[in-house]
Amino acid sequence: MTSHGRHFADLSGPAVSDRLTADSIILQPLGAIEQHGPHLPLATDSIVATAVAEAAVAEVGEELDLWLLPTLQFTKSNEHAWSPGTVWLSATTLLAVIDDIARCVATTPAKRLVFFNGHGGNSALLNVASREARLSHGLMTFLTHPGMPADQGGVSPANELGMGVHGGTDETSLMLHLAPHLVDLGLAERRVPEKLAQNKQVRFGGRISFGWLSNDFFPDGYIGDPTAADAELGKRLFEGAVHNLCDGLREVAVFDFGR
Repeated sequence: MTSHGRHFADLSGPAVSDRLTADSIILQPLGAIEQHGPHLPLATDSIVATAVAEAAVAEVGEELDLWLLPTLQFTKSNEHAWSPGTVWLSATTLLAVIDDIARCVATTPAKRLVFFNGHGGNSALLNVASREARLSHGLMTFLTHPGMPADQGGVSPANELGMGVHGGTDETSLMLHLAPHLVDLGLAERRVPEKLAQNKQVRFGGRISFGWLSNDFFPDGYIGDPTAADAELGKRLFEGAVHNLCDGLREVAVFDFGR
């Protein structure tokens, strides 16, 4: 199955008005170019977000009149600013970029814009941007993820004590499934902040959040246990992410604020 024919950028200018309607959905994936430790590539988040979005569009694109924008790869990765190779936008810049994208989408017949975010560091800002775009441009805006990050209430495997927020078991497993040639497990080690995991409230996913940089915990900047990664787990995670995105998009297609 392919998403060919559902890439927004492949349309001509006149075709946008001819083929899109008020029921069309625009899907904007967001990734990152940022350090993921020595065992994963800088493009990890972009690779995952793009692959899941492509698969979902292939599955429900025709059913939901879904159109895929190119993945935005430079985003707010300043928790990794300490590492050469990380290419990041400031919060102010990314807010402006998202607003510009929304302004342009609002010139099309489409009324629904979905941000599909593969980088957890963007999430808080994208919630703000979604409301700003709703107010400024009248779009119905939505935010979802391939998997909810553990620092935002998502789960990570038991071996990570709920601390697998970056470059750990799940993310490495996804990459072993999607792009194994870019993974070097020989450089992977367990990096779990055991002391933080003992806290009830001030912890990843706890009631009290905290500002953090990825090298606050370990100097190599990843947080989790990639040594437990497995390509078969990655396949299940990928298929689950595609299934969840398709289900979510079906609800987006008929969402009406409960009226």
